[in-house]
Amino acid sequence: MAMRQWRRRDALLGVLAASCASPWVRAQPPRSAGVVRMAFIDPLSGPASDIGRNSLRSWQFMARELGRLHGGPPIRVAGFDNKASPQESVNALKAAIDQGFRYIIQGNGSGVAAALSEAITRHNTRFPDKAVILINYAAMDPALTAEKCSYWHFRIDADTSMKMRALTRHLGRQPDLTRVWLLNQNYAHGQQFALYFRQDIQQEAPAVQVVGDELHPAFSLEDFSAYVGRIKASDAQAVVTGNWGVDFRRLVQSMQAHKLWIPVYSYYPSLPGTPALLATSGERLPVYQVATNHTRQEGEISELALRFRREYGEDFVVYAAYDGIMMLQHAFRHVGSSDPVQVAARLSGAIFRGFNGPVSMRADDHQLQKGVYISRWQKLEGPREHTAEGTGHAFVPVDFMPASEIARDPTCQMLRP
Repeated sequence: MAMRQWRRRDALLGVLAASCASPWVRAQPPRSAGVVRMAFIDPLSGPASDIGRNSLRSWQFMARELGRLHGGPPIRVAGFDNKASPQESVNALKAAIDQGFRYIIQGNGSGVAAALSEAITRHNTRFPDKAVILINYAAMDPALTAEKCSYWHFRIDADTSMKMRALTRHLGRQPDLTRVWLLNQNYAHGQQFALYFRQDIQQEAPAVQVVGDELHPAFSLEDFSAYVGRIKASDAQAVVTGNWGVDFRRLVQSMQAHKLWIPVYSYYPSLPGTPALLATSGERLPVYQVATNHTRQEGEISELALRFRREYGEDFVVYAAYDGIMMLQHAFRHVGSSDPVQVAARLSGAIFRGFNGPVSMRADDHQLQKGVYISRWQKLEGPREHTAEGTGHAFVPVDFMPASEIARDPTCQMLRP
Protein backbone atom coordinates (compact mmCIF):
# COMPACT_ATOMS: atom_id res chain seq x y z
CA MET A 1 0.00 0.00 0.00
CA ALA A 2 1.43 3.38 -0.98
CA MET A 3 2.15 6.01 1.63
CA ARG A 4 -0.42 8.33 0.00
CA GLN A 5 -3.10 5.70 0.63
CA TRP A 6 -2.02 5.43 4.27
CA ARG A 7 -2.31 9.19 4.67
CA ARG A 8 -5.87 9.07 3.35
CA ARG A 9 -6.60 6.24 5.77
CA ASP A 10 -5.07 8.20 8.63
CA ALA A 11 -7.19 11.23 7.73
CA LEU A 12 -10.32 9.11 7.92
CA LEU A 13 -9.18 7.71 11.24
CA GLY A 14 -8.68 11.26 12.44
CA VAL A 15 -12.32 12.01 11.69
CA LEU A 16 -13.34 8.95 13.70
CA ALA A 17 -11.04 10.01 16.52
CA ALA A 18 -12.66 13.42 16.61
CA SER A 19 -16.11 11.88 16.74
CA CYS A 20 -15.01 9.52 19.50
CA ALA A 21 -13.46 12.41 21.41
CA SER A 22 -16.66 14.28 22.17
CA PRO A 23 -17.64 12.07 25.13
CA TRP A 24 -14.20 12.70 26.62
CA VAL A 25 -15.06 16.39 26.90
CA ARG A 26 -18.37 15.68 28.63
CA ALA A 27 -16.93 13.16 31.04
CA GLN A 28 -16.22 14.23 34.60
CA PRO A 29 -12.66 14.40 35.94
CA PRO A 30 -11.72 11.67 38.41
CA ARG A 31 -13.13 12.31 41.86
CA SER A 32 -9.80 11.40 43.43
CA ALA A 33 -6.91 13.71 42.65
CA GLY A 34 -4.46 11.14 44.00
CA VAL A 35 -1.57 9.66 42.07
CA VAL A 36 -2.29 6.45 40.12
CA ARG A 37 0.58 4.04 40.83
CA MET A 38 1.53 1.38 38.29
CA ALA A 39 3.96 -1.48 38.97
CA PHE A 40 6.14 -2.46 35.99
CA ILE A 41 7.13 -6.13 36.43
CA ASP A 42 9.73 -7.23 33.85
CA PRO A 43 13.46 -8.11 33.62
CA LEU A 44 15.63 -5.29 34.91
CA SER A 45 18.68 -7.53 35.30
CA GLY A 46 20.08 -10.38 33.22
CA PRO A 47 20.26 -10.92 29.41
CA ALA A 48 17.01 -9.04 28.67
CA SER A 49 17.63 -6.16 31.06
CA ASP A 50 18.45 -3.65 28.30
CA ILE A 51 14.98 -4.20 26.84
CA GLY A 52 13.37 -4.11 30.28
CA ARG A 53 14.99 -0.86 31.29
CA ASN A 54 14.11 0.80 27.99
CA SER A 55 10.51 -0.37 28.40
CA LEU A 56 10.30 0.93 31.96
CA ARG A 57 11.61 4.34 30.89
CA SER A 58 9.10 4.33 28.01
CA TRP A 59 6.15 3.85 30.37
CA GLN A 60 7.46 6.41 32.84
CA PHE A 61 8.03 8.93 30.06
CA MET A 62 4.60 8.44 28.48
CA ALA A 63 2.83 8.63 31.84
CA ARG A 64 4.50 11.97 32.51
CA GLU A 65 4.27 13.50 29.04
CA LEU A 66 0.74 12.40 28.13
CA GLY A 67 -0.46 13.62 31.51
CA ARG A 68 1.13 16.98 30.76
CA LEU A 69 -0.38 17.13 27.27
CA HIS A 70 -3.84 15.70 27.91
CA GLY A 71 -4.49 16.02 31.61
CA GLY A 72 -5.96 13.38 33.87
CA PRO A 73 -4.73 12.13 37.23
CA PRO A 74 -0.95 11.89 37.55
CA ILE A 75 0.39 8.39 36.83
CA ARG A 76 3.65 7.12 38.34
CA VAL A 77 5.34 3.92 37.18
CA ALA A 78 7.70 1.98 39.47
CA GLY A 79 9.94 -0.86 38.32
CA PHE A 80 10.00 -4.35 39.86
CA ASP A 81 12.71 -6.75 38.61
CA ASN A 82 11.22 -10.19 37.92
CA LYS A 83 14.50 -11.67 36.58
CA ALA A 84 12.40 -13.11 33.68
CA SER A 85 10.94 -15.69 36.10
CA PRO A 86 7.21 -16.42 36.49
CA GLN A 87 7.68 -17.20 40.19
CA GLU A 88 9.71 -14.04 40.80
CA SER A 89 6.97 -12.15 38.95
CA VAL A 90 4.27 -13.50 41.27
CA ASN A 91 6.44 -12.56 44.26
CA ALA A 92 6.85 -9.04 42.81
CA LEU A 93 3.10 -8.87 42.27
CA LYS A 94 2.46 -9.70 45.94
CA ALA A 95 4.94 -7.04 47.01
CA ALA A 96 3.36 -4.48 44.69
CA ILE A 97 -0.15 -5.22 45.97
CA ASP A 98 1.06 -4.97 49.56
CA GLN A 99 2.48 -1.54 48.69
CA GLY A 100 -0.86 -0.38 47.29
CA PHE A 101 -0.32 -0.77 43.54
CA ARG A 102 -3.52 -1.59 41.65
CA TYR A 103 -2.24 -1.44 38.07
CA ILE A 104 0.37 -3.91 36.79
CA ILE A 105 2.38 -3.58 33.54
CA GLN A 106 4.16 -6.57 31.98
CA GLY A 107 5.31 -7.60 28.51
CA ASN A 108 8.48 -9.70 28.30
CA GLY A 109 7.41 -13.33 28.39
CA SER A 110 4.03 -14.98 27.87
CA GLY A 111 4.74 -17.49 30.63
CA VAL A 112 5.16 -14.57 33.01
CA ALA A 113 1.98 -12.96 31.70
CA ALA A 114 0.02 -16.18 32.27
CA ALA A 115 1.32 -16.50 35.84
CA LEU A 116 0.47 -12.88 36.63
CA SER A 117 -2.96 -13.11 35.03
CA GLU A 118 -3.85 -16.22 37.03
CA ALA A 119 -2.54 -14.72 40.28
CA ILE A 120 -4.42 -11.47 39.71
CA THR A 121 -7.66 -13.29 38.94
CA ARG A 122 -7.33 -15.28 42.18
CA HIS A 123 -6.52 -12.15 44.15
CA ASN A 124 -9.46 -10.20 42.74
CA THR A 125 -11.83 -13.07 43.54
CA ARG A 126 -10.67 -13.12 47.15
CA PHE A 127 -10.29 -9.37 47.61
CA PRO A 128 -12.74 -7.59 45.29
CA ASP A 129 -12.30 -4.34 47.22
CA LYS A 130 -8.57 -4.39 46.30
CA ALA A 131 -8.90 -5.38 42.64
CA VAL A 132 -5.87 -5.24 40.32
CA ILE A 133 -5.67 -4.78 36.53
CA LEU A 134 -2.96 -6.29 34.29
CA ILE A 135 -1.85 -4.29 31.23
CA ASN A 136 0.02 -6.62 28.86
CA TYR A 137 2.07 -4.60 26.38
CA ALA A 138 4.06 -7.31 24.58
CA ALA A 139 3.40 -10.90 25.76
CA MET A 140 1.85 -12.29 22.57
CA ASP A 141 0.64 -15.82 23.35
CA PRO A 142 -2.85 -16.00 21.77
CA ALA A 143 -3.96 -18.23 24.67
CA LEU A 144 -3.85 -15.19 26.98
CA THR A 145 -6.94 -13.85 25.23
CA ALA A 146 -8.41 -17.27 24.41
CA GLU A 147 -8.47 -20.33 26.69
CA LYS A 148 -6.48 -18.48 29.40
CA CYS A 149 -8.34 -15.19 29.12
CA SER A 150 -9.17 -13.15 32.20
CA TYR A 151 -11.50 -10.21 32.68
CA TRP A 152 -8.66 -8.39 34.46
CA HIS A 153 -6.11 -8.86 31.65
CA PHE A 154 -5.89 -6.34 28.76
CA ARG A 155 -3.43 -6.87 25.89
CA ILE A 156 -2.47 -3.69 24.04
CA ASP A 157 -0.21 -5.23 21.36
CA ALA A 158 -1.23 -7.39 18.42
CA ASP A 159 -0.78 -11.02 19.39
CA THR A 160 1.36 -13.59 17.55
CA SER A 161 -1.57 -14.87 15.49
CA MET A 162 -2.37 -11.35 14.23
CA LYS A 163 1.24 -10.49 13.39
CA MET A 164 1.80 -13.85 11.73
CA ARG A 165 -1.25 -13.47 9.53
CA ALA A 166 0.08 -10.06 8.43
CA LEU A 167 3.54 -11.50 7.74
CA THR A 168 2.38 -14.54 5.78
CA ARG A 169 -0.03 -12.46 3.69
CA HIS A 170 2.84 -10.14 2.85
CA LEU A 171 5.07 -13.08 1.90
CA GLY A 172 2.29 -14.36 -0.32
CA ARG A 173 2.63 -11.14 -2.32
CA GLN A 174 6.31 -11.86 -3.09
CA PRO A 175 6.13 -14.00 -6.26
CA ASP A 176 9.80 -15.03 -6.27
CA LEU A 177 9.94 -16.20 -2.64
CA THR A 178 9.65 -19.99 -2.34
CA ARG A 179 12.18 -21.14 0.33
CA VAL A 180 12.39 -19.89 3.94
CA TRP A 181 14.22 -20.97 7.09
CA LEU A 182 12.65 -20.70 10.54
CA LEU A 183 14.97 -20.04 13.51
CA ASN A 184 13.55 -19.38 16.96
CA GLN A 185 14.30 -19.42 20.67
CA ASN A 186 13.27 -22.63 22.40
CA TYR A 187 10.57 -21.34 24.72
CA ALA A 188 6.86 -20.57 24.39
CA HIS A 189 7.19 -17.51 22.15
CA GLY A 190 9.63 -19.12 19.71
CA GLN A 191 7.65 -22.33 19.56
CA GLN A 192 4.40 -20.47 18.86
CA PHE A 193 6.09 -18.28 16.28
CA ALA A 194 7.11 -21.36 14.31
CA LEU A 195 3.75 -23.08 14.81
CA TYR A 196 1.67 -20.15 13.61
CA PHE A 197 4.01 -19.53 10.69
CA ARG A 198 3.65 -23.10 9.47
CA GLN A 199 -0.13 -22.98 9.82
CA ASP A 200 -0.61 -19.63 8.12
CA ILE A 201 1.92 -19.98 5.32
CA GLN A 202 -0.01 -22.97 3.95
CA GLN A 203 -3.12 -20.82 3.65
CA GLU A 204 -1.66 -17.43 2.72
CA ALA A 205 1.38 -18.42 0.64
CA PRO A 206 1.24 -22.14 -0.27
CA ALA A 207 4.12 -21.73 -2.74
CA VAL A 208 6.50 -20.94 0.13
CA GLN A 209 8.35 -24.00 1.46
CA VAL A 210 9.90 -24.22 4.94
CA VAL A 211 13.33 -25.72 4.24
CA GLY A 212 14.54 -25.53 7.84
CA ASP A 213 12.92 -25.17 11.24
CA GLU A 214 15.20 -25.00 14.29
CA LEU A 215 14.86 -24.02 17.93
CA HIS A 216 17.87 -22.97 20.01
CA PRO A 217 18.43 -22.24 23.73
CA ALA A 218 17.33 -18.71 24.56
CA PHE A 219 19.93 -16.08 25.53
CA SER A 220 22.81 -18.52 25.94
CA LEU A 221 24.48 -18.84 22.51
CA GLU A 222 27.55 -16.71 21.83
CA ASP A 223 27.79 -17.57 18.14
CA PHE A 224 25.13 -18.42 15.55
CA SER A 225 27.64 -19.44 12.87
CA ALA A 226 26.54 -23.08 12.83
CA TYR A 227 22.93 -22.09 12.20
CA VAL A 228 23.93 -19.54 9.56
CA GLY A 229 26.05 -22.20 7.84
CA ARG A 230 23.07 -24.54 7.59
CA ILE A 231 20.83 -21.74 6.34
CA LYS A 232 23.37 -20.86 3.67
CA ALA A 233 23.74 -24.49 2.57
CA SER A 234 19.98 -24.88 2.24
CA ASP A 235 19.69 -22.12 -0.40
CA ALA A 236 16.95 -20.53 1.70
CA GLN A 237 15.82 -17.20 0.28
CA ALA A 238 14.83 -15.68 3.63
CA VAL A 239 15.11 -16.16 7.39
CA VAL A 240 11.96 -15.83 9.49
CA THR A 241 12.61 -15.45 13.22
CA GLY A 242 10.92 -14.45 16.44
CA ASN A 243 14.31 -13.87 18.11
CA TRP A 244 14.77 -10.68 20.06
CA GLY A 245 17.39 -8.88 22.12
CA VAL A 246 20.86 -10.35 22.20
CA ASP A 247 19.76 -13.48 20.31
CA PHE A 248 18.62 -11.41 17.34
CA ARG A 249 21.76 -9.28 17.41
CA ARG A 250 24.05 -12.32 17.46
CA LEU A 251 22.14 -13.87 14.57
CA VAL A 252 22.62 -10.66 12.57
CA GLN A 253 26.32 -10.56 13.46
CA SER A 254 26.79 -14.11 12.16
CA MET A 255 24.91 -13.36 8.95
CA GLN A 256 27.07 -10.27 8.42
CA ALA A 257 30.26 -12.22 9.14
CA HIS A 258 29.31 -14.97 6.66
CA LYS A 259 28.01 -12.44 4.11
CA LEU A 260 24.61 -14.07 4.00
CA TRP A 261 22.63 -11.16 2.55
CA ILE A 262 19.13 -12.66 2.41
CA PRO A 263 16.00 -11.02 3.86
CA VAL A 264 15.26 -11.43 7.55
CA TYR A 265 11.67 -11.09 8.79
CA SER A 266 11.31 -10.38 12.50
CA TYR A 267 9.04 -8.82 15.09
CA TYR A 268 11.80 -7.06 17.04
CA PRO A 269 14.63 -5.58 14.93
CA SER A 270 14.17 -2.07 16.34
CA LEU A 271 14.90 -2.99 19.97
CA PRO A 272 17.87 -1.23 21.61
CA GLY A 273 21.26 -1.92 20.03
CA THR A 274 19.98 -3.67 16.92
CA PRO A 275 19.64 -0.68 14.55
CA ALA A 276 23.23 0.40 15.25
CA LEU A 277 24.37 -3.13 14.40
CA LEU A 278 22.30 -3.26 11.22
CA ALA A 279 23.78 0.05 10.10
CA THR A 280 27.28 -1.47 10.00
CA SER A 281 26.26 -3.35 6.86
CA GLY A 282 23.93 -0.68 5.49
CA GLU A 283 21.15 -2.16 3.40
CA ARG A 284 23.06 -5.24 2.27
CA LEU A 285 21.16 -7.26 4.86
CA PRO A 286 17.47 -6.65 4.06
CA VAL A 287 15.64 -6.70 7.39
CA TYR A 288 11.86 -6.44 7.69
CA GLN A 289 9.98 -5.56 10.85
CA VAL A 290 6.48 -6.89 11.60
CA ALA A 291 4.93 -4.55 14.18
CA THR A 292 2.08 -2.17 14.96
CA ASN A 293 4.49 0.74 14.51
CA HIS A 294 7.43 1.88 12.41
CA THR A 295 10.24 4.42 12.73
CA ARG A 296 8.55 7.11 10.65
CA GLN A 297 5.32 7.55 12.60
CA GLU A 298 3.83 11.02 12.23
CA GLY A 299 1.96 13.37 14.55
CA GLU A 300 2.17 13.59 18.33
CA ILE A 301 3.95 10.25 18.75
CA SER A 302 6.75 11.42 16.44
CA GLU A 303 7.44 14.47 18.58
CA LEU A 304 7.31 12.41 21.75
CA ALA A 305 9.73 9.84 20.32
CA LEU A 306 12.20 12.62 19.50
CA ARG A 307 11.86 14.04 23.00
CA PHE A 308 12.48 10.57 24.49
CA ARG A 309 15.68 10.17 22.46
CA ARG A 310 16.97 13.58 23.52
CA GLU A 311 16.21 12.85 27.16
CA TYR A 312 17.49 9.27 27.43
CA GLY A 313 19.91 8.93 24.51
CA GLU A 314 18.09 5.87 23.15
CA ASP A 315 15.17 5.20 20.83
CA PHE A 316 11.57 5.04 21.92
CA VAL A 317 10.42 1.60 20.71
CA VAL A 318 7.64 0.56 23.11
CA TYR A 319 4.84 2.35 21.28
CA ALA A 320 2.29 0.34 23.24
CA ALA A 321 3.14 2.55 26.23
CA TYR A 322 1.42 5.43 24.46
CA ASP A 323 -1.70 3.35 23.87
CA GLY A 324 -1.68 2.05 27.44
CA ILE A 325 -1.56 5.47 29.07
CA MET A 326 -4.12 6.94 26.67
CA MET A 327 -6.42 3.98 27.28
CA LEU A 328 -6.27 4.43 31.05
CA GLN A 329 -6.70 8.20 30.93
CA HIS A 330 -9.71 7.69 28.64
CA ALA A 331 -11.27 5.35 31.22
CA PHE A 332 -10.43 7.62 34.16
CA ARG A 333 -12.23 10.52 32.49
CA HIS A 334 -15.31 8.49 31.64
CA VAL A 335 -15.88 6.88 35.02
CA GLY A 336 -14.66 9.83 37.06
CA SER A 337 -12.41 7.55 39.08
CA SER A 338 -9.23 5.49 38.97
CA ASP A 339 -10.90 2.62 40.84
CA PRO A 340 -9.80 -0.58 38.99
CA VAL A 341 -13.26 -2.18 39.12
CA GLN A 342 -14.89 0.78 37.40
CA VAL A 343 -11.95 1.24 35.04
CA ALA A 344 -11.96 -2.42 33.94
CA ALA A 345 -15.66 -2.19 33.10
CA ARG A 346 -14.99 0.89 30.98
CA LEU A 347 -11.94 -0.58 29.21
CA SER A 348 -13.88 -3.65 28.07
CA GLY A 349 -15.08 -2.64 24.61
CA ALA A 350 -13.61 0.88 24.77
CA ILE A 351 -12.63 2.89 21.69
CA PHE A 352 -9.81 5.34 22.36
CA ARG A 353 -7.10 7.25 20.54
CA GLY A 354 -3.92 5.26 20.05
CA PHE A 355 -0.66 6.54 18.61
CA ASN A 356 -1.77 5.71 15.06
CA GLY A 357 -5.46 6.61 15.28
CA PRO A 358 -8.51 5.19 17.06
CA VAL A 359 -8.33 1.61 18.30
CA SER A 360 -10.70 -0.65 20.19
CA MET A 361 -10.33 -3.06 23.09
CA ARG A 362 -12.47 -6.02 22.05
CA ALA A 363 -14.92 -6.79 24.84
CA ASP A 364 -15.05 -10.52 24.04
CA ASP A 365 -11.43 -11.21 24.98
CA HIS A 366 -9.68 -7.90 25.84
CA GLN A 367 -7.43 -8.08 22.79
CA LEU A 368 -6.64 -4.67 21.30
CA GLN A 369 -7.68 -4.42 17.66
CA LYS A 370 -4.82 -2.73 15.82
CA GLY A 371 -3.26 -2.94 12.37
CA VAL A 372 0.23 -4.26 11.59
CA TYR A 373 2.96 -2.79 9.36
CA ILE A 374 5.63 -4.60 7.39
CA SER A 375 8.57 -2.18 7.32
CA ARG A 376 11.93 -2.44 5.55
CA TRP A 377 15.31 -1.25 6.83
CA GLN A 378 16.30 1.64 4.56
CA LYS A 379 18.78 4.49 4.37
CA LEU A 380 17.10 7.91 4.52
CA GLU A 381 17.99 11.47 3.68
CA GLY A 382 17.41 14.25 6.19
CA PRO A 383 18.05 14.77 9.92
CA ARG A 384 19.62 11.74 11.56
CA GLU A 385 17.61 12.22 14.75
CA HIS A 386 14.54 11.10 12.80
CA THR A 387 16.18 7.72 12.12
CA ALA A 388 16.70 4.56 14.16
CA GLU A 389 19.39 5.14 16.80
CA GLY A 390 20.65 8.10 14.75
CA THR A 391 22.05 5.75 12.09
CA GLY A 392 20.58 7.46 9.05
CA HIS A 393 18.46 4.34 8.52
CA ALA A 394 14.89 3.56 9.53
CA PHE A 395 12.17 0.94 9.27
CA VAL A 396 9.95 2.32 6.53
CA PRO A 397 6.52 0.79 5.77
CA VAL A 398 6.12 -1.26 2.62
CA ASP A 399 2.82 -2.94 3.54
CA PHE A 400 0.00 -2.55 6.04
CA MET A 401 -2.76 -4.89 7.25
CA PRO A 402 -5.67 -3.33 9.14
CA ALA A 403 -7.01 -5.11 12.20
CA SER A 404 -10.09 -6.19 10.28
CA GLU A 405 -7.90 -8.34 7.99
CA ILE A 406 -5.75 -10.04 10.61
CA ALA A 407 -7.97 -10.47 13.68
CA ARG A 408 -9.00 -13.99 14.64
CA ASP A 409 -12.50 -14.76 15.84
CA PRO A 410 -12.66 -14.60 19.63
CA THR A 411 -12.85 -17.91 21.50
CA CYS A 412 -12.54 -16.58 25.06
CA GLN A 413 -15.12 -17.81 27.58
CA MET A 414 -14.68 -14.86 29.91
CA LEU A 415 -15.91 -14.99 33.50
CA ARG A 416 -17.05 -11.50 34.43
CA PRO A 417 -17.53 -10.24 38.00
